[in-house]
Amino acid sequence: MNNENLPRHIGIIMDGNGRWAAQRGLPRTQGHRAGVEAFERICEYAADIGIPYLTFYAFSTENWARPPEEVAAIMALFRRQLESTKLRQAENEQKRWRIRYIGDLREGGPVPPDILQLLREMEQSSAGMDRTVVNIAVNYGGRQEILGAARRLARLCAQGELGPDALTEQDMEAGLYTAGQPMPDLIIRPSGEQRLSNFLLWQCAYAEFWFSDVLWPDFTPAHLDEALAAYAARNRRFGEI
Repeated sequence: MNNENLPRHIGIIMDGNGRWAAQRGLPRTQGHRAGVEAFERICEYAADIGIPYLTFYAFSTENWARPPEEVAAIMALFRRQLESTKLRQAENEQKRWRIRYIGDLREGGPVPPDILQLLREMEQSSAGMDRTVVNIAVNYGGRQEILGAARRLARLCAQGELGPDALTEQDMEAGLYTAGQPMPDLIIRPSGEQRLSNFLLWQCAYAEFWFSDVLWPDFTPAHLDEALAAYAARNRRFGEI
């Protein structure tokens, strides 16, 4: 596979952590830890082969409805991972991943303040990295994202900066969390589920989809290669003949 056949932007729904743990008689938190390891190895491999943009679905706006002890454990895992990564500055500089967090990350929201601070520090410390852009969706929902972009346009129209009848798709996209990035070419969902679950709803209008029964903690570069081979074999017409 040559670079011409590679997608510029891949979205990945990291699904199946809890089931992976249950199959092994482990707490669900162990599955989430294994999911972080899968995230690390897929980021590294994708960067090695030249994928410039990755977006990972880490925690949705709907995930807050999970049992409180699981939500607390996930937040604690975020915290430990961020603190650990912060300490490994030399390793981060070697990886050269530019990390961006997308979602509703406002002060006073459900994400704990200390985690928000760690997210901002991670973004700032990786701002100059140029190997690949890694978007991590936290407290993210596609409908929420579109609504936020629509509210932004409504304010601009109310202020007279834009006219309602002159609005374009580009105006809408400027208010999305992924503004300035290419639309995802490929969406991958492991774990046997075949739905988007409110992920990148606007952005995936012409994305290709690849589903797999493998649970996310077991997802390897070989599985990513399968998805890329399937993607390369498809004829993307974008509505044309």
